Amino acid sequence: QVQKIAHGYTRTHFAVMVAGINGHANGAANGSSGNTVIDMRSDTVTQPTAGMREAMSHAVVGDDVFGDDPTVQELEKRVAEMLGKEAGLFVSSGTQGNLLAVGTHCSGRGQEVILGKDSHIFFYEQGGSSFLMGVAFNTVPNLPDGTINLDDIRKVIKPDDPHFAAAKLLVLENTQNKMGGKVLTPDYMKKAGALCKELGLALHIDGARLWNAVVALDIAPADLCREADTVNVCLSKGLGAPIGSVLVGPADFIKRARRLRKALGGGMRQVGILAAAGLYALDNNLKRLKDDHDNAKRLAKGFLHLGLDVTPVDTNMVFWHMDDAPKIVATLGASGIRVLCIDRKTRCRAVPNMHTSSADIDKVVEAVAAALKSEVPPQKRARSD
Repeated sequence: QVQKIAHGYTRTHFAVMVAGINGHANGAANGSSGNTVIDMRSDTVTQPTAGMREAMSHAVVGDDVFGDDPTVQELEKRVAEMLGKEAGLFVSSGTQGNLLAVGTHCSGRGQEVILGKDSHIFFYEQGGSSFLMGVAFNTVPNLPDGTINLDDIRKVIKPDDPHFAAAKLLVLENTQNKMGGKVLTPDYMKKAGALCKELGLALHIDGARLWNAVVALDIAPADLCREADTVNVCLSKGLGAPIGSVLVGPADFIKRARRLRKALGGGMRQVGILAAAGLYALDNNLKRLKDDHDNAKRLAKGFLHLGLDVTPVDTNMVFWHMDDAPKIVATLGASGIRVLCIDRKTRCRAVPNMHTSSADIDKVVEAVAAALKSEVPPQKRARSD
């Protein structure tokens, strides 16, 4: 059935517009259940709702490179205030925001950033801070709860000697993706902030999913960022905006980051159309992240009942192990259920999002049970994260 959904587009047209990998549509645009495809590869697969599209269509815009876009300015101010910082900078992606943060903090030659070896900046951002900004990486292990042992940070600080790179910055990721969407608590952040002050380091939070941590802890965003000099938060994950992150920090820092953004080709013109989506997301989609967390716990419980080895769930990310995972993931994909095998061996990930219903979760558990029964021997609980 052809049906109008937003601004005259038909459902048929919309399916073409949002076609993803292998041509699959990416679920319902309004977040309703009954999706023909259940896509939990990431919370980045979400599509703008009708209300968000309406807000975007009425956005007041200007040339943001000239500082003329009032909607961008409203978004930057709003996010900065929410996180307890002086100023904000709208950027195209979390990767760009992190790149600007590291490059602005470590603006001299021979400087380094300390971060977890499983951090997104180190593992998933092509080493851009190194090869674009000339900043050395000094990695330390992430613990299973997503934190970094503070004694490990102290141990990797080098003497003030011309033979060594000078550490200028510590990066913490909250929530921590690779360790399972783990929440770093205010108490840990306070201790990390105190250590940074002692060692003369700046503290940056890669907060791509900081909103999830805030909802899980039921605290104000500023209370989780109080110790940080700068924070980068994403709007296009669980909040459902089509694009964008906001980097916040001191006004003079953001002024320098804005200049660096232009050098990276990040200056955008009438971008208030996208900023309006971010404002709508903050107004309408922040509290509902708890639904994603509940669905993630429901999915983990279902997998545990199947005998799978599941990482304990903190937020919206579910990690589990199963034998012959690539084959099973492919089987699920053929039936319209999209998850990831992230190590091409046994470790898998699913991220419930605003287009995922509890009924969808139950369908996924049933489909995995059927795939396990038909494809591989019974699973074992032996491995743990």
